[in-house]
Amino acid sequence: MGTVVGSNLSGKPSWFGVAFRYRGSVIPEILPRVIGCGIFGLFIYVLHYLKVRVSFPVLGTLIPNLVLGLLLVFRTNTAYERYWEGRKAWGSIINHIRNLARQILVTIQSHDTETEKIAALHLLAAFAIACKLHLRGEPINPELEPLMSPYQYQKLQSMNHPPLEIMFWLSEYLQTSYKRGQIQIYQLNSLHSLVNNLVDALGSCERIKNTPIPLAYAIHLKQLLLIYCLSLPFQMVDQIEWLTPIVVALISFTLLGIEEIGIQIEDPFGRDSHDLPLDAICKNILRNLRDLIDVYVTAV
Repeated sequence: MGTVVGSNLSGKPSWFGVAFRYRGSVIPEILPRVIGCGIFGLFIYVLHYLKVRVSFPVLGTLIPNLVLGLLLVFRTNTAYERYWEGRKAWGSIINHIRNLARQILVTIQSHDTETEKIAALHLLAAFAIACKLHLRGEPINPELEPLMSPYQYQKLQSMNHPPLEIMFWLSEYLQTSYKRGQIQIYQLNSLHSLVNNLVDALGSCERIKNTPIPLAYAIHLKQLLLIYCLSLPFQMVDQIEWLTPIVVALISFTLLGIEEIGIQIEDPFGRDSHDLPLDAICKNILRNLRDLIDVYVTAV
């Protein structure tokens, strides 16, 4: 069998395959700006070629490289911290759903309500999907319809916060099980604690979603990048002449690319290729829950 182009024998992408990969990179987003900087560098070189005095090496001290570098590093680190915190929150959602599903199946002692148990596990899967839609600002869609009753699905479409409503239904089911004598008070508290943890994890995601990078910081960084990139041709045209547009484009590519990476990952819940794979995570949660249901039904 042949190997995929750009991959090594283990099936992993090769170093050069990743380095020269266009799809998934920030090149499409920054390419117009990079070309613009290169064209401006070409314009300055043409003026220099025509003996117009455009060389001003002193502009190299206008924005110290260290200051710009620290600003870019801070921007990227802040964005990645938000990305990683979002991933940890979804990791918590996965673990708490698994633990809650397992405890519901094992703890609630009644064979007369097996359908209710399975419905509760489906609500857990619906919670994950509703969280995904809520964080993306998308309305309720048919993806949720098979996981709940027609009444619940219809009601959910009119709710402002669908995940919270689903957790209310689940808490109501747990409370009803306690009133029926199917679980003890300490078991009820343990189950409610897991429900609270799920709501807390969603709250962490909402905090990331609703707390953008301060606008003043983003504006100032863009202004500094623009000034720095447009001042480059004046600094180097006397030394490298016709190479000016190429070097300016390369430096602009580096700096603008770092900034764009920060922009891409600061909101990790969207549908871009750089965002968290929430669709795959939700499908995995649903698959795990269905496996638990199959094991439980077989055991019973």
